[in-house]
Amino acid sequence: MKDDYIEFIQSVKNKIGIDLHLYKETQMKRRLTTLRNKRGYTSFVSYFEAFSKDSELLNEFTDRLTINVSEFYRNPKRWDVLKDRILPMLIEKNNRLSIWSAACSTGEEPYSLALMAKEYFPKSKIEILATDIDDNVLEKAKQGIYTEQALKELPDILKKKYFAKKGSLYKIEESLKKNITFKKHNLLADRFPKNIDLIVCRNVLIYFTDQAKEKIYQNFSNSLKSDGVLFVGSTEQIFNANKYAFNLAETFFYQKDETLF
Repeated sequence: MKDDYIEFIQSVKNKIGIDLHLYKETQMKRRLTTLRNKRGYTSFVSYFEAFSKDSELLNEFTDRLTINVSEFYRNPKRWDVLKDRILPMLIEKNNRLSIWSAACSTGEEPYSLALMAKEYFPKSKIEILATDIDDNVLEKAKQGIYTEQALKELPDILKKKYFAKKGSLYKIEESLKKNITFKKHNLLADRFPKNIDLIVCRNVLIYFTDQAKEKIYQNFSNSLKSDGVLFVGSTEQIFNANKYAFNLAETFFYQKDETLF
């Protein structure tokens, strides 16, 4: 019942600092109800009491909050635009770039960025911050071990060059980890980093309410340097982009323009 879920939302916020009010209720409630029922609990109150005492249940719950579906070079045509247009534009102004992969999940996105930097821009100094709310996926990201499915959009030449195959799995070359810092971060609550040249946040904000998205877009704008770029997912077009001092640089790429403030 709805009151049960409302009480649950408040309890979760008090315990782990995640505000479920800022996620689209219908989608999130359906996901969590399925998980709750799978574990044999008939109410959200009893489910909360259970995972408050059981770290495995709590980790599973946190995993379900995050949408851990990712792959290398997801939507490859957009990555081609990043390689051919956006990164050269940014590097022309500054050969040292700071990139933030926000809500990085199990690491496919930041490693795609690191691979692109090493392969196509070896003379540039590119540092990557990779963040997620979920400790479990960050640990998986640090390991850098992936299935063939995760690499399906990656050209074979890059797959052979930057991965070691072990059985049915692929382990990423250690050198690609060198310029990536993995860190826990809650987009809805934590302080955002500053002076970022490129923010990549894709296929995540569709799960948030309009109120939450507005706050995040504004924080992203504040995080970016002047002329910095935000790269979003293929279902995440920003309406009223200039409200956040963004101009459309390319489809799904928004460039900060401080004259719009």
